Amino acid sequence: MKISIVVPVHNEAGNILPLIEEIEAAMAQAEAYEIIYVNDGSRDRTETELKEAMQRCKALRVIRHRQSCGQSTAVRSGVKAAAYPWIATLDGDGQNDPADIPRLYETLLEKNLNNDNLWMIAGWRNKRYDSKWRLFSSKFANAVRSTLLGDNTPDTGCGLKVFSRDKFLELPYFDHMHRFLPALVIRAGGAVVSEPVNHRPRGVGVSNYGTLDRLWAGITDLLGVIWLQKRAKLPEINEIELG
Repeated sequence: MKISIVVPVHNEAGNILPLIEEIEAAMAQAEAYEIIYVNDGSRDRTETELKEAMQRCKALRVIRHRQSCGQSTAVRSGVKAAAYPWIATLDGDGQNDPADIPRLYETLLEKNLNNDNLWMIAGWRNKRYDSKWRLFSSKFANAVRSTLLGDNTPDTGCGLKVFSRDKFLELPYFDHMHRFLPALVIRAGGAVVSEPVNHRPRGVGVSNYGTLDRLWAGITDLLGVIWLQKRAKLPEINEIELG
């Protein structure tokens, strides 16, 4: 396994050190890996805790956005900086379980034996530890999105995903794109498979993304992704040879 683990964080002090320790334990058998934290303009002790972690975790790299640019931009900054061809992403609040990463990676490689067009394994939080309102809003948004985009993905909001670095960087970039990755992958000609993953209660702090903010951005971006889908072209390409 050669993989880069990208973790975007904004004001996640208290969650930094425990999650890094879990990632290290999960990757103990990996051939080579790196952990890339993207500090997206945090104003708490996030940077201080990351510097403390760097002193003992040699696999940890830290990138900082001077100002907060949002989760999608933070993920993209981490992927662009990554050294390895496969990427795993995790939310920085500790609700995703790093122990799922090796299994998702092996699933991706195994399924690629029969489908070399598989670009992404998407985590599916089929048992969630969130408030009733957040669960309802998420299920409603997923149902609307899946119906309109046809991405056949039950949980695009899960931060745990494993995918090809090169293929990700070919996707159209825009703010909030992380919520539409399966649809964008399919639009580009790739395939996505969803796999159940563990989900845990948040340990420290509160969510940095409000429901109403996600709803408004989601409606606007959904229309944009529909526009992108309708204008996508997937030509069949054959190279002509003399002979």
